[in-house]
Amino acid sequence: MAEQARRGLARMFAEHGPVLRGFFTRRGAKEEAEDMVQETYLRLLRAHQCEGGAIANPEAYLFTVALNLAREQAMRRRWSLVPIEELENVATLLAAEESVEDAADRAQRRQRLQALLGTLPERTRAVLVMQYRDGMSYKQIAERLGVSPHMVKKHVVRGLSVCRQALAATEAR
Repeated sequence: MAEQARRGLARMFAEHGPVLRGFFTRRGAKEEAEDMVQETYLRLLRAHQCEGGAIANPEAYLFTVALNLAREQAMRRRWSLVPIEELENVATLLAAEESVEDAADRAQRRQRLQALLGTLPERTRAVLVMQYRDGMSYKQIAERLGVSPHMVKKHVVRGLSVCRQALAATEAR
């Protein structure tokens, strides 16, 4: 691809990046908006390379790609919803990570953890379930949810942090 065309696409992307972020955010992809903006740009670059020449209307193509990506994400989101009942195994695995306690304390802790998991954002909860219950890797989870492995790691770290802080706070009382 000619360097001039690449710079033109990069300039267009820089101009429309904030608009695309808002577009994805309004369609429910708050946490994934940045990844989706980048994916839109990558698809535009790939299409430009495959076409062998310039795309007739890159701006229109950019927004068409963004719309299709938003639709794909919405479909993935519907498929990846995990009912709260399935979180019991995750709560058990997470609770087992803590120090050995008697059975009554573990049962109370499991109940608190289940309640905590229920308060997490849907995506974070789904990532924790897929990692701890299903034993999936970050890459596998990322492919299933249509996000980057880095975003999966952020969800895991954020979810575990919230759970550990809340458990520590209740145990300190």
